[in-house]
Amino acid sequence: MTVPVAGTDGDAADPVGVTTAGCAGWELLEQAAAQTRAKTKAKAMRWGDRLMRKVFSDRSTMHNPKASLSRSTACRGHATVRRVRILGVGDYNDFGSLYLRLAAEGHTVRVHIAEEGSHDVLRDMVELAPSWEAELPWIREAGRDGLILFEEVGRGEVQDRLRREGYHVVGGSAIGDRLEQVRAFGQATLRDAGMLTLPTHPFASFDDAIAFIRAQPGRYVLKFNGSYLPSDANYVGMRADGVDVIAALTRHRRTWEEDYDEPPELILTDFVAGVETGLGAFFNGSEFVGPVNLDWEHKRFFAGDLGELTSEMGTVVTYRGGDKLFAATLARIAPVLRGAGHVGYVNLNTIINSDGVWPLELTCRFGYPGFAILSALFDEPCADILQRVAIGGTTPLLTHDGYAVGVVLTVPPFPHHHGYDELGKGTPICLPDDLTDEDRRNLHFGEVGMDGDQLVMTGQVGFVMVVTGRGTTIEEAQRACYALASRIAVPNVRYRNDIGTALRTTRLAELTRLGWL
Repeated sequence: MTVPVAGTDGDAADPVGVTTAGCAGWELLEQAAAQTRAKTKAKAMRWGDRLMRKVFSDRSTMHNPKASLSRSTACRGHATVRRVRILGVGDYNDFGSLYLRLAAEGHTVRVHIAEEGSHDVLRDMVELAPSWEAELPWIREAGRDGLILFEEVGRGEVQDRLRREGYHVVGGSAIGDRLEQVRAFGQATLRDAGMLTLPTHPFASFDDAIAFIRAQPGRYVLKFNGSYLPSDANYVGMRADGVDVIAALTRHRRTWEEDYDEPPELILTDFVAGVETGLGAFFNGSEFVGPVNLDWEHKRFFAGDLGELTSEMGTVVTYRGGDKLFAATLARIAPVLRGAGHVGYVNLNTIINSDGVWPLELTCRFGYPGFAILSALFDEPCADILQRVAIGGTTPLLTHDGYAVGVVLTVPPFPHHHGYDELGKGTPICLPDDLTDEDRRNLHFGEVGMDGDQLVMTGQVGFVMVVTGRGTTIEEAQRACYALASRIAVPNVRYRNDIGTALRTTRLAELTRLGWL
């Protein structure tokens, strides 16, 4: 994918090849960006100070809100000496909370938000860049201390080109996009690396998929390629004859032509029971950088794993005990990532049972809210980690022992977006007056902003924040997480109250019995 430069006629342009010498319109573009930054920066000083005083500061730091924010960050410790210029690129400002923390560490952050409907997410509290391409000279001037972060999947080719031009980029790559979005390719890559894989059946027609199930009845999982569909478009079959999956496919077929011009790209995989377990690590272009993290996601909207499939409602993570699983799985695709020069976080989701480890899917980019929950275990500044990965460093991340539990707080109509303006947008968020530094480090804001002196919901869906807790055991981390979440007053707030319970009571013991922990 190539992103056209703003101000052109829409032709695909080389985002890196645009320089002051090579583009006649560059000066105008840069001047416009500079003017916008000046206005934004002035507003950010007013709104940002207001937010920091309201949300992060206590009586001892009211005079210095930035100092208060730096104390509140989950990425504290081991102070960074070098000041970094950071350019964030994404569609929805999913990493707004990370950007606030990077700024609190003393770095200069500019963020490009592609989706107009998300321009109000942390608006005036992070400096917005209308055109991320126009910010490239600013990053180039910083040399080694210039860093570009890409949030989502889909801009892999752009990132590869930026790296070839000498920019330090953390996020994804073209091969990462393909491994994640073309599911059959991802499964083939894992299989070629020597892993067990489930039978995978790709289709470009609903009729063909339905005919396949009728000819070979079974329990299947339906997933679509790409990232443009909501999570609940996928379906985990429940019946051994596959009738429920046929029903789901029939419904999709009925509505597909009204919503999409292209034919569907989907796969059916055989269902397998076991303990769903993820593992991940940063890849620095040449090798994985430890330690490896283990994660247990909770994707269903309601407690008890009921309701819609969401991107994620909460997760348990740890940076200890994953080496054996890593060696058997994720480590094996290092040559593929190395050959493509991938730089960023890579996660592999699996099912583990008595027959072995079954890889389900790869995520070759930052995860959200996964990264926020992982950051609760960081024992060094976020910028140090990201810059070290970007320049090919191999020093392991400094992380805490134990576990972190994170829960996603939402308001209606999440996980859907229809009706958000009426049901959720503008909902007030009231934080306790007695937040401690540890409390503040465990609040990771989502679609929020300031309305006068009141923190309110913004954005498009109703994703309030991630609340995390850390402990030596899962139970201790749960208690810390939910004690803090219960103190956040939001009308109609909704979140799961069982993140980590099944893992703590049964599944961790099963993984230990199977020899993986």
